[in-house]
Amino acid sequence: MTQLEYDNIFDAIADDPMEAADLTLRSDLVNTLVAIFKERGWKNSHIGAALNVPQSRVSELVRGKIAVLSVQKLFGYLAVLGYRFRPALDGSHHVVCRVEERQREAA
Repeated sequence: MTQLEYDNIFDAIADDPMEAADLTLRSDLVNTLVAIFKERGWKNSHIGAALNVPQSRVSELVRGKIAVLSVQKLFGYLAVLGYRFRPALDGSHHVVCRVEERQREAA
């Protein structure tokens, strides 16, 4: 019997590597957003007001319901909160991705 090994659950459940990558990215973005909410000490009502979304969407977001959340929408939520997703190539030719807080302009 051959034992299969996967880096994440989405590689195991998706037949298509592009689908697995999309699911992984959505999961990573949701986890990042939830970490931001926790760091800010926000309750669901604060999240809804900041993102201008109904409570049902906040619930889906904080519960990690990635099936109903698009990458585009998740990037939009990061932007509304003042963050930018920044992929780059490092010196070892590896792609690294960061979520960076945008610099606020001085008044």
